[in-house]
Amino acid sequence: MPEENITRIHIEGKELILIGTAHVSKKSAEEVKEVIELERPDSVCIELDAQRYQSVMDNNKWKETDIFKVIKEKKASLLLMNLAISSFQNRLAKQFDIKPGAEMIQGIESAKDVGAELVLADRNIQVTFTRIWHNLGLTGKAQLLNGIFFSIFSKETISEDELEKMKTQDTLNAVLAEFTEHFPKLKKPLIDERDQYLAQKIKDAPGNKVVAVLGAAHVPGITKEIHKEHDLKALSETPPKSIVPKILGWAIPLLIIALIAYTFIANPAAGFDQAIAWILWTGTLAAIGAAVALGHPLAILSAFVAAPFTALHPLIAAGWVSGIVQAYVRRPNIGDFETLSEDVFSIKGFWHNKVTRVLLVVVLTNLGGSLGTFIGGADVIRVFFNNL
Repeated sequence: MPEENITRIHIEGKELILIGTAHVSKKSAEEVKEVIELERPDSVCIELDAQRYQSVMDNNKWKETDIFKVIKEKKASLLLMNLAISSFQNRLAKQFDIKPGAEMIQGIESAKDVGAELVLADRNIQVTFTRIWHNLGLTGKAQLLNGIFFSIFSKETISEDELEKMKTQDTLNAVLAEFTEHFPKLKKPLIDERDQYLAQKIKDAPGNKVVAVLGAAHVPGITKEIHKEHDLKALSETPPKSIVPKILGWAIPLLIIALIAYTFIANPAAGFDQAIAWILWTGTLAAIGAAVALGHPLAILSAFVAAPFTALHPLIAAGWVSGIVQAYVRRPNIGDFETLSEDVFSIKGFWHNKVTRVLLVVVLTNLGGSLGTFIGGADVIRVFFNNL
């Protein structure tokens, strides 16, 4: 294996061998196998967390997904983000006949072959996503969701130059590369913090000789950070939620109710108009969101009925109601989970698959309901001032 792909570090009586791999290169898996068999380390660290490790080792894990649990735990958007990454990987695999992550699988197998302890060295992907989300403002969040949504359906081919660039990135970095350019704050949770986390896990790995299988982009940062001590617990914490959204979440509904109630007392006809406007704006736009997702008629109806009430309760969302109804009447089966990775590769497949259809119903109903709340709330305020 070319020595330029290997970084050797001696620290605290241990030899750490960092292999800078290309996540979309066929040669990387062979190089990982060669190094581990030659060095026979005590430990092998791989750039995966427990969640991604399970996905790699058990391709059938999708079948165990509880779609109702995903909705209730408010993880529909997170699952859509993971599917976007899966779609990106599939596009690479189809265009270049490459299996992304093959070097990580090889690292797992080679560790077992030489009797080395396997260390999952990367930070939990959900923590990384949460910390990324926390670093974005409202505009940034909208742009990120928009970019992820369109990346799912992108039919653009990837040039050889872009492929070479990706050989120095991990998949997560590659998917979000454009956003790190527009939002420099993303670099800290996406790259810098993970460099620190990976460095500490590698340094703490058992034994005197450790091989680490890493995306080449992380090697310079890890080489720098490995000489420092990092608090893994602090790096694994999700940012504390601001109290402002919670206050606004209760204050705005209470204000809407108070304005409608006051107008009813002062002018019953105007108060009635306010209530009708609120119901129509919130209910109709939420129902349109469910309809765009091609939800079942009962899911669309539930979105219309639920939105005027859920918009006044910050702990409940119309999308959860319509999503649960959609999941009940069009319950995903094993076949839907088996074809999920292929279906997300096309618009038709994404809307056809019952799993992604449920997720779309949740997300698009919530988007429609949020827009309806904004417009309906403005209408309530307008009528209130007109009747002062």
